[in-house]
Amino acid sequence: MKTSAQEQILVETLEVVDTADVRDLVVFNDDVNTFEHVTATLIKVCKHSPEQAEQCTLLIHFKGKCTVKMGSFDELRPMKEGICEAGIDAKIV
Repeated sequence: MKTSAQEQILVETLEVVDTADVRDLVVFNDDVNTFEHVTATLIKVCKHSPEQAEQCTLLIHFKGKCTVKMGSFDELRPMKEGICEAGIDAKIV
């Protein structure tokens, strides 16, 4: 069976993608921070849209935590630090 050049490129690209280093930036609920503060922090630090930040904030409140971003450890570390500096509990898992 003969494959086209485009099919070969797609196969090679798929083989290069490694998801082993993908981590989650998780924000946890607390009884201190307001919805507005958490939402504003997610917009500022994670570059969320207002709608996305509001949805994450609701999930944090009702579920106790929410993955707000996915990426490599190096990509997520400055965001985690920014969230924590704002007084909100966050961890990279």
